[in-house]
Amino acid sequence: MTNSSILISTHDFPSVIYFNNIPCEHGFKLHSRIIAMDFHCTNKEQKKTVDQSILLCCKFFVSEARNIATLDSIERAARLNPETIIVNKFHDRAYNRARYTLVSYVLHDCTGSAVYSPLHQTVIAMAEAAFSAINLELHEGAHPRLGVVDDIVFHPLARASLDEAAWLAKAVSADIGNRFNVPVFLYAAAHPTGKELDTIRRELGYYRPNFRGNQWAGWAMPDILPQNPNEGPNVVSRAKGISMIGARPWVTLYNIPILSTDVSAARRIARKVSARGGGLPTVQTLGLVHGEDSTEIACMLLEPNQIGSDRVQYRVEMLAAQEGLDVEKGYFTDFSPEMILQEYMNLISANRS
Repeated sequence: MTNSSILISTHDFPSVIYFNNIPCEHGFKLHSRIIAMDFHCTNKEQKKTVDQSILLCCKFFVSEARNIATLDSIERAARLNPETIIVNKFHDRAYNRARYTLVSYVLHDCTGSAVYSPLHQTVIAMAEAAFSAINLELHEGAHPRLGVVDDIVFHPLARASLDEAAWLAKAVSADIGNRFNVPVFLYAAAHPTGKELDTIRRELGYYRPNFRGNQWAGWAMPDILPQNPNEGPNVVSRAKGISMIGARPWVTLYNIPILSTDVSAARRIARKVSARGGGLPTVQTLGLVHGEDSTEIACMLLEPNQIGSDRVQYRVEMLAAQEGLDVEKGYFTDFSPEMILQEYMNLISANRS
């Protein structure tokens, strides 16, 4: 190793990044390859790069929430690298869907280009665990999905940029597509033209239930996809399905319970609330069965600082009243960006103490 290089060693024992033969404070464990990069920077510049490392958040959605052993195996994979922190998780048995919220840093070279994030290896390890343990043909739930690893989205936090989130999304998508032979569709900032997630999902039949009129089960699409993915094959493994991977500014997920089993009414309400149905701008919604005695309006707030949960709650209550239905107070499925940053700092400090 030269005096102006970074070496990321990936043997089966914990290793560190070395800047000019001096180990930096971000230790981590990897298991795939050795990467050597010559950056020709001074010690001071390289130390500053590490000290001011920029954070990204990853939300990893998997089609399983009922098999505890499977969830444990995915979480163990997420914890292999201590430099990636699980700041939150959300399991919904009715939907048979789980989400893990992860945070870690990004390292840059001296030109400012992102070159490494522990999130990359962590997400690949989680995907491998999920594909090994879950068979999509045996999966059923009340939430739409197209794959075992259904969605992975990267959000910039604090000083991070959307370009950095898109860089990581594209790197992860290439690995998942090639390593696991899974078709991957990029969306939002990771897509070459910025194509949105809901557009791609609609084209692929994501929103059409195929079981009991309001459930999703197995793989219901042709084995050969109607359009080419951005990564991976265009022939689908029925056991794995396909994956969506994107990068975008922060999105708030907010669900509102409807005290009724009338899913048709819930769908009418959801459509009238959504931007697509002429409702609130930048709001996307689904009307779904949730358990045996209720339905739910699942909401995605694309610009939560402009259209927040209070406005969505009010609109749902108004429309539900017109249907003669009662509504409960909605709930967030994740922390706010500020809370996620604070939780990350607390957990990373505890891990290193």
